Amino acid sequence: MTWLRRLFLLLALSLLAPLASAVERGPLVLAAASLQESLTAAADAWAAQGHARPVLSFAGSSALARQIMAGAPADLFLSADEPWMDAVEKAGRVRKGTRTTLLGNRLVLIAPAGSRLRLTPARGFPLARALGGGRLAVADTDAVPAGKYAKAALTSLGVWRGVSGYLAPAENVRAAMALVERGAAPLGIVYATDARASTRVRVVGTFPAASHPPIRYPIAVLKASRHKDAAAFRAFLQSRQARAIFARHGFSAP
Repeated sequence: MTWLRRLFLLLALSLLAPLASAVERGPLVLAAASLQESLTAAADAWAAQGHARPVLSFAGSSALARQIMAGAPADLFLSADEPWMDAVEKAGRVRKGTRTTLLGNRLVLIAPAGSRLRLTPARGFPLARALGGGRLAVADTDAVPAGKYAKAALTSLGVWRGVSGYLAPAENVRAAMALVERGAAPLGIVYATDARASTRVRVVGTFPAASHPPIRYPIAVLKASRHKDAAAFRAFLQSRQARAIFARHGFSAP
């Protein structure tokens, strides 16, 4: 090969490299809305090791699960509860042997940052009175994990009937928190990690762990995935480095 041909080849490769880089992408991850900051940080850490950065799509676990069951293309699913992962698995969309429980969380009652309200979630606590005629911001209590956990906790503590007519339902937990941040609702129920991510709300109280089902985040590679890094990124999220990232954002071990 002459030097001229070598030069031409090197020039061609240099011109194609940016195009290849632009086309290459990491695995597509459909993840619960409550994972926005932590999973983004984990994806950044993965990319810093020289891998293509994962593409992250956040929404309520219920909406994501329905998309997957309808055939939406994706590589991994990270749900905020077990039942929606169960549904996806039952529909035959999970790659066998890849499902595992990744994280845990807590459920908290929040108010706007400037609120001076003090209230401890306990049996028969005066939640309806604390609302003062306002609404309780929650994710959809029939479908979204955070909302289902909230309903279970309020039912267990004997206050659901008193507040069920005063809900401000939202499509996911972050949308519920936004209502409290804007002052559109005096109180809301979200995950502890959500409250930690916002400077515009404060935690009024933490719900007893026994008042609702354990909050667990399962992850799985989807059966339709063809991305070479899907399994490797799943493994990375279980690594010591990734667990430290999740811990910094307030998540616990499952």
